[in-house]
Amino acid sequence: MREIIFDTETTGLDSREDRIIEIGGIELDNHFPTGRTLHLYINPANRKVHPDALAVHGITDEFLADKPVFADVAEQILSFFEGAKWIAHNATFDMGFVNAELGRLGLPPIAPSEVIDTLSLARRKHPMGPNSLDALCKRYGIDNSHRAKHGALLDSELLAEVYIEMIGGRQAALGLAGPGQVSIEESEAAALAIAGRQKILADRVTEAERQAHDALVAKMGGKALWARYQ
Repeated sequence: MREIIFDTETTGLDSREDRIIEIGGIELDNHFPTGRTLHLYINPANRKVHPDALAVHGITDEFLADKPVFADVAEQILSFFEGAKWIAHNATFDMGFVNAELGRLGLPPIAPSEVIDTLSLARRKHPMGPNSLDALCKRYGIDNSHRAKHGALLDSELLAEVYIEMIGGRQAALGLAGPGQVSIEESEAAALAIAGRQKILADRVTEAERQAHDALVAKMGGKALWARYQ
């Protein structure tokens, strides 16, 4: 299962008038980063960066002057995302801009069914909040000390770590945690995520390591979740 964790930076807040000036994306395969990324700066044509937006991301009109316009990179963006879920924090904002840019080119919008909003996930998982990206990094012990300003690729990297934590993909204990801490569904989701990583990393595992893993799973017994995803 392919997913793209992505973020955008824009000239302002109104997708009807403002434009995307930066997009960054991280590819996940079965919740595991593959190393493939997308990072583009985009010339907003005649739209100037609003001072309030500049204070957030620090991207100036002068810096963007020689960058390609969205029409020149639209095919590259759509190719990178093809067949994958679009995952963003407060996805309504980012997808509003993406679909507005596609609409200007006469291209169809991205369907809501292809989008996952990690802010909505966080609000369900942590209803008392706060659920900003910085707050979630703190909650999950993810180092974001290098995030002086917003940046599409950096924020995507941080969000990828947060997303994996939220869906239980790093739950090493699986069903071994104390009663009530990890549900069967969460444990199975973790096993599926880790099993997917195993497939990706299979070529890096030595035969001795494989045998040691198989021996450990055998000791767990036939009902072990690992045995179901060998």
